[in-house]
Amino acid sequence: MSNRQLISSGSQFEQKIGYSRAVVDGRWVFVSGTTGFDYATMTISNSVVDQADQCFKNIAAALAQAGSSLGDVVRVHYLLTRREDFEPIWPVLQKYLGEVRPACTVMVTGLVDERMLIEVEVTALKPA
Repeated sequence: MSNRQLISSGSQFEQKIGYSRAVVDGRWVFVSGTTGFDYATMTISNSVVDQADQCFKNIAAALAQAGSSLGDVVRVHYLLTRREDFEPIWPVLQKYLGEVRPACTVMVTGLVDERMLIEVEVTALKPA
């Protein structure tokens, strides 16, 4: 039987909707779709670049709580509300995952709050 650990960022969304920022199951860490909200202040920038950067700060914090890091990421999903926002965030993606080079999927879709311009979901595998 697995030893599951639930990780919270403290976001009001987790409690209201009923999910965890991340779930650890053995060596696997599954990080929920994470937006550019600063969870401490519940504020979000109007800039997709700033939002992307905050997404990775939020993800890195969740991974750290799981005993993992961005270096352990094996898969990433990017959800953008506008396809023209993808290229401007490339430097942010390079900054956080350029050396890691996980498998990647990019989708253009609507998000639940019109202020959200990007959402990022990752899966990590902790070292043995």
